[in-house]
Amino acid sequence: MQALAIVATWPVSERVLVGILIGSDSDRERMQPALDELAARGIGWELEVRSAHRQPDAVADYAKSARDRGLRVLIAGAGLAAALPGVVAAHTDLPVIGVPLRSSMSVLDGMDALLSIVQMPPGVPVACVGVDNAKNAAVLAARILGA
Repeated sequence: MQALAIVATWPVSERVLVGILIGSDSDRERMQPALDELAARGIGWELEVRSAHRQPDAVADYAKSARDRGLRVLIAGAGLAAALPGVVAAHTDLPVIGVPLRSSMSVLDGMDALLSIVQMPPGVPVACVGVDNAKNAAVLAARILGA
């Protein structure tokens, strides 16, 4: 099992308001526009790798502790079954923004992830941006924060 640790934060000395989760290191490149947008707006963020399928307890712990750690918005990028945003939303009352990601394993070019994220049951809301549109997730997070 991979170690669970914060992969990156920005800025190091400022208050972190946005938590960004990805299920695999391979998702970071497509989520980079969110990191860049938040940094450009001066909004502190942290990025962690936690898989909804391989580490469900770690995802639940992260989501449950997010508010107490000062986070105000969570962004979760996921491909294929894209369970990560929904699992996060099931364990927090913070706003969760899902970013559907393309995958080389997908036969639907990211549409499978999109449909997984937008088809949440009542009481487990997840906002959803376009496929591979991490920048819009950051813009939405900034609007939620009023920044």
